[in-house]
Amino acid sequence: MVYRVHQEAPLLYEAREIDHILDEFPIIGPHQLKHWEWIANYYMCPLGDVYRSAVPATLILESETILTLSENTDAELPALTDEEYLIYEALQRQPRLQMREIIQILNKKSVFGVIRQLLAKKIVEVSEQLNENYKPKLVRYAQLSARYNEGAGLQELLEQLKNADKQKALVLAYFQLANRGDLVTVKELLQQAEAGLAAFKALCDKAIFEEYYLREGRVRFTKQTTELPVLSDIQQAALDNIRQQFNNKEICLLFGVTSSGKTEIYIRLIAEAIAKGQQVLYLLPEIALTTQLVGRLVKYFGDKVTVFHSRYSNNERTEAWENVLQNKSNARIIIGARSALFLPFANLGLIVVDEEHEATFKQHDPAPRYHARDAATVLGKLWNAKILLGSATPSVETFYNVSQEKYGLVKLTERFRNILMPEIVVVDLKKKYERKQMAGHFSDTLSDAIRKTLVDKGQIILFQNRRGYAKMVECETCGHVPQCSHCDVSLTYHLTRNLLRCHYCGYAIAKPVRCHACGSAALNTKGFGTEQVQEELTMLFPQARVGRMDQDTTRGKSAFETLLYDFRRGDIDILVGTQMLAKGLDFENVRLVGIMNADNILFQPDFRAFERGYQLMAQVAGRSGRAGAQGTVIIQTFQPSHPVITQVAQNDYDGMYLDQIHEREQYRYPPFYRIIRLTLRHREFDKTRDSAVWLHSMLAQTLPMPVLGPEEPLISRIRNEYLRSIMIKIPGNLSLEGTKKTIRRTLDSFHAIPQFRSVKVTVNVDPY
Repeated sequence: MVYRVHQEAPLLYEAREIDHILDEFPIIGPHQLKHWEWIANYYMCPLGDVYRSAVPATLILESETILTLSENTDAELPALTDEEYLIYEALQRQPRLQMREIIQILNKKSVFGVIRQLLAKKIVEVSEQLNENYKPKLVRYAQLSARYNEGAGLQELLEQLKNADKQKALVLAYFQLANRGDLVTVKELLQQAEAGLAAFKALCDKAIFEEYYLREGRVRFTKQTTELPVLSDIQQAALDNIRQQFNNKEICLLFGVTSSGKTEIYIRLIAEAIAKGQQVLYLLPEIALTTQLVGRLVKYFGDKVTVFHSRYSNNERTEAWENVLQNKSNARIIIGARSALFLPFANLGLIVVDEEHEATFKQHDPAPRYHARDAATVLGKLWNAKILLGSATPSVETFYNVSQEKYGLVKLTERFRNILMPEIVVVDLKKKYERKQMAGHFSDTLSDAIRKTLVDKGQIILFQNRRGYAKMVECETCGHVPQCSHCDVSLTYHLTRNLLRCHYCGYAIAKPVRCHACGSAALNTKGFGTEQVQEELTMLFPQARVGRMDQDTTRGKSAFETLLYDFRRGDIDILVGTQMLAKGLDFENVRLVGIMNADNILFQPDFRAFERGYQLMAQVAGRSGRAGAQGTVIIQTFQPSHPVITQVAQNDYDGMYLDQIHEREQYRYPPFYRIIRLTLRHREFDKTRDSAVWLHSMLAQTLPMPVLGPEEPLISRIRNEYLRSIMIKIPGNLSLEGTKKTIRRTLDSFHAIPQFRSVKVTVNVDPY
């Protein structure tokens, strides 16, 4: 990629001549490059990391080292070692060797030393070969030779084939298919004629048929569309208000309660942008949500829709990339997760960030560690595009920007078609356990509600934000808990495979029969996850059809879509899941939502725990009663009087926001302070500790702001690497860019110290 053109000759190396130009037109536009530069600068990562994250792998050309025998090799070879002779012998048998082949021949990973010796002895030569991985999808078509299209020619042809039944059937099938006015593929021709490929090839050999190939997209949608949805008076008023807000501000927040019809408003705004010839970017927090949304948008916009996310194959992503770059008609609306931000837009006019509060918009590993919502606002400004943020539970930072009049605000306070908000019932688990009104992890209140809903033919969603069967397995004799050998965490028990698994590195062992420490057989599980909830449901309600939605059941490319389809069709009565259930899914027949244990959500070591707890519970509750009768939500908790529980029950977002914004200001957290977290990693405990102490000391001396740490994270070892973290809190009145420059200089000094060079330092800007 050509990043910058200049007239300054390099001093440290000799510049090479350009061999040839690979692309006639740039695959990266100027707006795109500016956006990447902003991401690299703001999130403190190399531009190369942004490039590798953004561009599909098939568009990144990689060279391969090729080894050949030198033309000037003397008849008498110099003395060769055993390894050198093995390579020389292999090159005599085949003219070219790739690096992976040399590694296999020598059975060792590091082969460069041997190659250098062969080069010095002038035995071999090295060259580089560029590999282009993208392969367009080519579809084979059939066409009848022109001489047989007329009546006389056709008669002659049928006479010629009178004794070849299969070939004659192919010709007749061709005319049947060609009458539609469309091109005829070889595949459908063979299916129509019920003939084999040999018969078709025989006709090609006789010059009766001609075959040709056309490039075709791997992902295509129907061209048929319907009229745009009719808006209610409240929705129309909100749409008019958004248009008015866009006259004064580039960014607007659509704050609408769950099931208020925000998507229909998005569709209207998308239609207006399309009518202007503009492109639209529709960002979603989860790949899984694209399936439901694509179906709705294709209904109104047909083949103008393109999907882009990491679950697509590299070839599919490359095609989407090219379609967006060329501003094709089938790339007017781009739906995708956060990676869709990197696409080479040609005329971006509108960005919709749905469920903007979701934490999954933040990329954590690998770099760039960007937040898609914030990066989208910058991208929109580069294109002078309008940005619409949508949520029923906006993030505190977004609502603060509204209060500061940086963003516009439009509210939808009622559900579509005046459907009532769900009734929320809070169950005190402490009292239920005392009164022995529990069956497993189900209170009698929740059990009765499930039973009634099943009788009424309604569907149920149960939320437990922990996958697996149990949090840990504990010995009742000595208290030993099996730990991961690579991470400082206990192993989670998964019943389906009878395994203890680490959710950080994937390490797994079979569930032990006896305690590893004392040999006792008295092993018991502690805590519960989605698997255990599912098991208890099958025991309590054997007639019910129970499904489970978590990371374990949705690993496949289409597993999530299949599960949603079964639930929507009514093949599943009760769906148990993790936070996947809370992200904008729309099911008309859900009458009951149960939150198994709200305390697991609230009590986390994170300054955003209460905010995210409110958002998660309110979003899950919003899946209930979205059509027809009023729904019910049952929240099980040991602390029914907790402020956040009360705020969820009363749908009091304003109360939650005021509480949180007060605490954030008091304890120096965003949006009043910006946070940069440095994480140090190394396999040696002492080196991690000493390097963290040195780095913290230097930063504390040079920065006029709180530098906290070095601290052991909650999980202090992951994948055999010890961790230490340093947190820098930057007040709003100090320069963020100046602080970053100081951090970069300090890190340069840090890496210049020999004993610290092996320590990896990760910089995470806005780590939340």
